[in-house]
Amino acid sequence: MSTSIIIADDHPLILKGLKDFLLEKGFNVIASAKNGKEAFTLINAHQPDIAILDIQMPILTGLQVAEKCKEANLDTKIIIITFEKSEEIYNKAKSLGIYGYILKEFAIAELEYCITCILREYHYFSPELIEYIEIKKTPEALKTLTDSEMKVIKGIADNKTAKEIAKDLSISNRTVEKHKSNIRTKLKLESKSNSILLYAKEYKEFLNSYKFL
Repeated sequence: MSTSIIIADDHPLILKGLKDFLLEKGFNVIASAKNGKEAFTLINAHQPDIAILDIQMPILTGLQVAEKCKEANLDTKIIIITFEKSEEIYNKAKSLGIYGYILKEFAIAELEYCITCILREYHYFSPELIEYIEIKKTPEALKTLTDSEMKVIKGIADNKTAKEIAKDLSISNRTVEKHKSNIRTKLKLESKSNSILLYAKEYKEFLNSYKFL
């Protein structure tokens, strides 16, 4: 008997695309829903092997549906699909025992393999998500930098000279050098001229996403 699946997404085109793909692969799509409340009602009624849920849906989010399934002790294994790369959502998903977390841009490429893993009782989380979360983990030392020091190290990550950074921040070259000295001390870096640059390159993605005060 083929694997029974319920799918839920508030975007009609994505919902149709998912359904067509799963049917083509031989899965038994028994129902589809356009919002979280409808999804939970269907899951509770049919108790499929797997439910594939969009995170951002009206009435109930995918995570809220998963939470209700857990409270109801339903055996349906949950896969969530989303555009969001979020450590918070990842941690919440793990705490709810969600089996799969797929990024929408890779859904078609990863979904069949994800389902295969789940049917073997393995969890599957998009590799791009895991890589992103690992990169996003902020080194504790970086949290000790002031906003001004963060601006300086970001400038260094962008290959700017001290003179260019001083001009961008409307400060003197001497002040930039003072910030660099503080950065080396706080990050426990060597006094070599390129030590900050090497560090900044390693954490460039975090520095690019940093929101200045």
